[in-house]
Amino acid sequence: MLALFVLFLPGAALPAVKAGNAPFFDLISVEAAITPPIAEYIEKSIAEAALGKAEGLIIRLDTPGGLDTAMRDIAKAILNAPLPVILYVAPAGARAASAGVIIVVSAHVAAMAPGTNIGAAHPVGIGIGIGGQTDKTMNRKVENDAAAYVRGIAKKRGRNEEWVEKAVRKSESIPAEEALRLNVIDIVAVDNNSLLQQIEGRKVDVKGVERTIAAAGTVVHEKAMGTRDRILSALSNPNIAYILLLIGLAGLYFEFSTPGVILPGVVGGISLIMAFFAMQTLSINYAGIALIIFAIILFIAEIKVISHGILSVGGVIALLIGSLMLFKTSGSSLQVSWSVLIPAVLITSLFFIAIVGIAMKAQLRPRQGGKEGMAGREGIAVSDVHTEGKALVDGEYWDAFSDVPIAGGSKIRIIEVEHLKLKVEPMEK
Repeated sequence: MLALFVLFLPGAALPAVKAGNAPFFDLISVEAAITPPIAEYIEKSIAEAALGKAEGLIIRLDTPGGLDTAMRDIAKAILNAPLPVILYVAPAGARAASAGVIIVVSAHVAAMAPGTNIGAAHPVGIGIGIGGQTDKTMNRKVENDAAAYVRGIAKKRGRNEEWVEKAVRKSESIPAEEALRLNVIDIVAVDNNSLLQQIEGRKVDVKGVERTIAAAGTVVHEKAMGTRDRILSALSNPNIAYILLLIGLAGLYFEFSTPGVILPGVVGGISLIMAFFAMQTLSINYAGIALIIFAIILFIAEIKVISHGILSVGGVIALLIGSLMLFKTSGSSLQVSWSVLIPAVLITSLFFIAIVGIAMKAQLRPRQGGKEGMAGREGIAVSDVHTEGKALVDGEYWDAFSDVPIAGGSKIRIIEVEHLKLKVEPMEK
């Protein structure tokens, strides 16, 4: 029974191969923007591969780019890895753009599949600039820093320093075959087998020590991203972070406006905490968050202030501008997609406007209880009513009086309530 249990464990075949002392490479896939959770995943995979005595780690990469800080963490982890790290831009149609360029250049072996491309590594603008010379100076500083950084890595790896600098300064992009010709990468491989054949016997510098890669007769252990890493990576998606923020704010609004419902508050609180985590891993513009919160305040204020829709319009505008400003980077991979932003703004705006409309109708509805709520109601005079008498209203008997005599059995209307006695008048009047 124990043997069967072990056999069906996920990855149970992996220790079996290791037990036979067969050499192997670990392989992971990164098909996402470069964010801190992705950097953590790659760092952890390098450590696990080294601990498991793998010949090396193959990273199959397809990325539009990402955050500078996360990219530098990955490059640092690869440059200081205790085993060879092979970056493989694959499959066909994949790309290593922006931050992906520097990650590929930092690898011990850089490979690409036919039909892939690399380049366009110009650092994107951060935040909403204030314009003028200050903004230009800051952009120039960021560009110079990125160019010096990638040249240093290319020099260490013996790759084309001039081209990688062009990729940063001029956003140049080239296909796999040209990257090989220009010495930007080392190998063009159609699949894993071709990659292993070409890296066999290649000498690489691993932390200052020359090491020969032994790929002949090795197997590849493809390792899927764990549940925790998948969740963290998904939360770092700007679209998901943005939607969680809106759900969280809407849930808390419901809880505060109708205390005791509980469920909206729980959902809103969880969503808001998850959104804050996601924003911690991304580059956030706090002015954007402030505008989104201000938009919701304007929607709520519409209930209290008669603005003839001006506050609601202002709320929609603030929500739209805040959504556009929410993430600092201008890179499309780390911005809220228009296909998400527009429907989210419309649905959120309509949601709050509908809530405001319901609240306003409730305020304008005639009072249903208390002294004020009794005025205008109709009933029947049970006895003759003048200075005193009895009346039946909504199934209840009341003491009643009137300025004019009312015969018993007549229909009456309540004028007001005085000291728990109804002042009534005949319906004919």
